[in-house]
Amino acid sequence: MPPSCCGCLSQYTHHHLVAFLLTFFSYVLLHASRKTFSNVKVSISAQWTPSVQNVSLSPGETWEDNHLFADEKQATLFLGALDSIFLFSYAVGLYLSGVIGDRVNLRYVLCVGLCGSAAVEFVFGTLTEWLHIYNIYLYCGLWVLNGLLQSAVWPCVVAVMGNWFGKTGRGFIFGLWSACASVGNILGAFLASSVLKYGYEYAFLVTSVVQFAGGVVVFFGLLTSPKEVGLSLEAETGLNPVETDTDSHRPLMSDEENEVEVEVYGRPYQSVQQPDEPLAEPPRAIGFCQAFCLPGVLPYSLAYACLKLVNYSFFFWLPFYLSNNYGWKEAEADRLSVWYDVGGIIGGTVQGLISDFMGKRAPVLAISLALAMGALVGYSNSPNDKLINAALLATTGFFIGGPSNMISSAISADLGRQEALRGSQEALATVTGIVDGTGSIGAAGGQYLVSLIESKLGWMCVFYFFVVMTGGSIVFITPLLIKEVRAMWRDRQALHRQL
Repeated sequence: MPPSCCGCLSQYTHHHLVAFLLTFFSYVLLHASRKTFSNVKVSISAQWTPSVQNVSLSPGETWEDNHLFADEKQATLFLGALDSIFLFSYAVGLYLSGVIGDRVNLRYVLCVGLCGSAAVEFVFGTLTEWLHIYNIYLYCGLWVLNGLLQSAVWPCVVAVMGNWFGKTGRGFIFGLWSACASVGNILGAFLASSVLKYGYEYAFLVTSVVQFAGGVVVFFGLLTSPKEVGLSLEAETGLNPVETDTDSHRPLMSDEENEVEVEVYGRPYQSVQQPDEPLAEPPRAIGFCQAFCLPGVLPYSLAYACLKLVNYSFFFWLPFYLSNNYGWKEAEADRLSVWYDVGGIIGGTVQGLISDFMGKRAPVLAISLALAMGALVGYSNSPNDKLINAALLATTGFFIGGPSNMISSAISADLGRQEALRGSQEALATVTGIVDGTGSIGAAGGQYLVSLIESKLGWMCVFYFFVVMTGGSIVFITPLLIKEVRAMWRDRQALHRQL
């Protein structure tokens, strides 16, 4: 870690650490429960379909009451439909929860999302099995509600992080923090596999109880802003790009607030306004349409729709692909799929750090996405060797998961704190909801396309489809890329003139 980065971290207090950890593990628990559903699909499918023993030993009414589908294929199709139902409701909820998060205390919204989702998952996976309630419409309704409740979490945790951590060095901090989804995937796989032998209902029971407990801890322990302890922090991190003119030290999207630096317990803090000025009115929340029209929001949202389609396709289909394409056992495929998340964790952190040093995000994204296209082609031709497959999988995760984490966290925070919001600072949750909501719509539609392409044309064409979608992400950020490259060129020319 560079010395400047160490200096950056030394300026943070225990309040920052608590906010970082609570928001991090909030989303870890949420993604763990989401991953649990993916990991127990085989067991659920077996429970929803009859076996030879059930047909021969059980009376007719047992068939009618305990089984939903005639065969495993129908059950699998319904499980895929539940994935799409969840993602579409999740996308709609993101648009709504972002607006709500800018108008209601973030801690309340976050707690409702965590605890409410945990309760729904308990009813869906545990209570219905204990009571032997099997109903398609009940499952669909519960999963729609689960998507809406889970959508409240991401905009809130990003907004809390944006409140606590300043713009300078945000790429590194948010890149490290955005590993929460990948860590949640790993934790969910571990929790589910550890209790699955007792029945899939216990996998849902464990993750829902842990998630509910996490929501309670968040409610009593999270401070959503430094203002709640009487401070407004603009953290300096020491990761500034080399100064080339008087504006080179400004954040990527500055709101240019008038602030006064003061010392509290030996640490530099900044008050929101001059001490001798009258108190200003609290910032008003920005409207949904206004947020959509902010500079950069629409291009990054569309780029994220293409990128999240690819990222979530790996999330939903990778274990199945490894087992189906290479003939590996399901447990081995689950363990090997973790390397994609490992690559995403490293990619988000490293690329965020590089973007801080450069002072620009779009060039880092464009280069990584271009390399991702090559990584996808390489992985599609991976030999039947687990070591080589793991290495190629981690590389693919680095170049796809890294940009995905950057857009959903650091870049969303940049967009929600840009200069165009000078009259209204309460837009971070709304902007985050728009970006992630648009991405989720792309991911939801993509799951059907992946299954359709695979059934008609095979897995190789699925990877070519991923390459096209990754290229689409580059196309959407191209105007922003050109703008930032021109700004870098002007800064370089200004530096040469000074020398």
